[in-house]
Amino acid sequence: MADQPIRTINSRIAIFGHPMHPTLVHFPVACLLLLVGSDAAYLYTGDAFWTQAGLWLAGVGALSGWIASTVGLIDLVTIHRIRRKLLGWCHAIMAVMMLSLASLNWLWRFLDATDLLPWAIALSLLTAVLVGLTGALGGTLVYEKAVGVEIDDK
Repeated sequence: MADQPIRTINSRIAIFGHPMHPTLVHFPVACLLLLVGSDAAYLYTGDAFWTQAGLWLAGVGALSGWIASTVGLIDLVTIHRIRRKLLGWCHAIMAVMMLSLASLNWLWRFLDATDLLPWAIALSLLTAVLVGLTGALGGTLVYEKAVGVEIDDK
């Protein structure tokens, strides 16, 4: 039987064959989702600790997200088989929208960490929704389109 054509789409930025973009996205996802919890804790307790925790979570989430998205963007624009996928572009555009909101959220908190109502909390919730949608698109790219995954059909 003849060998099947290779369906794997390898990443340009990988360590020992492991793509970096899927590894790096865990940090912003965790921080930006925990930010919703920290906002809820602040609303429940009124403790200023949660505003400072939220400031750090928003900052680390936004910064690590831009780093992860830069790595993903390199793959998107340099690998023809990814660049041809509409799903890849949708994932990238949604990620930029999400990270723009996360950055605005961090800036809002940086200017006044206690002025959360209603805009900073609304930004946290909207960002969390976009994290979920962006992650779902990224998961589809990995699990259904084999982006950055080694497939062994034998």
